[in-house]
Amino acid sequence: MCGIVGYVGPRSAQEVLLRGLEHLEYRGYDSAGIAVVDQGEIQVSKAKGRLRNLRDRLEAHPLHGNLGIGHTRWATHGEPSDLNAHPHTDVKGDIALVHNGIIENHQRLREFLEGQGCVFVSQTDTEVIAHLLHYLYRGDMVQALREASGMLEGSWALCVLHRGEPDKFWATRKDSPLVLGLGEGENLAASDIPAILGHTREIALLEDKEIAEVRADGVRILTPVGGERPVRTFHVDWDVAAAEKGGWPHFMLKEIYEQPRALADTVHPRISDGLPSFEAQDDIPEGFWRQFDTISIVACGTAMHAGMIGKNLIERLARIPVECDIASEFRYRDPILGKHSLVLLISQSGETADSLAALRLAKDKGVPVLGIVNLVGSSIARESDYLLYTYAGP
Repeated sequence: MCGIVGYVGPRSAQEVLLRGLEHLEYRGYDSAGIAVVDQGEIQVSKAKGRLRNLRDRLEAHPLHGNLGIGHTRWATHGEPSDLNAHPHTDVKGDIALVHNGIIENHQRLREFLEGQGCVFVSQTDTEVIAHLLHYLYRGDMVQALREASGMLEGSWALCVLHRGEPDKFWATRKDSPLVLGLGEGENLAASDIPAILGHTREIALLEDKEIAEVRADGVRILTPVGGERPVRTFHVDWDVAAAEKGGWPHFMLKEIYEQPRALADTVHPRISDGLPSFEAQDDIPEGFWRQFDTISIVACGTAMHAGMIGKNLIERLARIPVECDIASEFRYRDPILGKHSLVLLISQSGETADSLAALRLAKDKGVPVLGIVNLVGSSIARESDYLLYTYAGP
């Protein structure tokens, strides 16, 4: 995974982007870069290694302007290097973009674009998108992004600049996380909420293949088929300090010590007269649990470890058979799911790609999905049939 951020407003884009990337460095730290529009030209600065390397470079050679995009990278295609770092530009330098995700058909598209005269300078799958947008752009970036989304295979969250339109950037996503932050006279996009909390607590979300046109004075959300929909926001009630280390030497230690509070915050609202109760807090009807004779717990990483504990407890206390799968294995083993099956999906972020694919597989088979997630408004939170939030904080 990688972290991306975009900004337009009255402040120095360079400083806003660097502060945002500091909150996203957990998503990747082998290189970082920013692009800023200054007097109708796109200026790019990027550096291999941790974000501090980029900051040192910018202290010596700052970028000026109020519109820009930034990226911190976890390499997938191409070794960590200055050339492979984002942002990437098209063959003429008119377009710059940052990308989180993987383009699965990048090699086929690269060969096609090279046949059109595009010259590649990196080993990344992302540079393909920049050249593809150059090939498709005919004065309307929204239309170019719509056409590109029909040609790309894989996952993406993008922030895009065009030097001919120096008052806006565009953001779009498919199967990768992206949030919009709506401020006063400034607007942002980022991979995660902490990157924009210093500017606004009003957050909007994009569905797959929707495109946000982001200006300082407002945001438009365009649908994949050509329409426009209202911008719907929710308010984040935790502050920036909750998303920072707060004096701890690293986040892992902070999270260990947060566990008693997080557990209490999650469990207490769901206890009534000493027994579990989900009706008021989670809108899960009484008798819901009695209709299932098998449960599949699906997750990745440490969420899967939580699922293994859940399997043990549910089988021991409720005497219901439970399978616990890593989400990628669940997707590809063609699971046996019946009319009395429940898929219980665990994801802290609510955006884990394999878990989201497992959710959609279960729904295709007509099986209800109960999501246990932490991030309000995330993809798994929106697509699950039933939902339990963990209240663990950022």
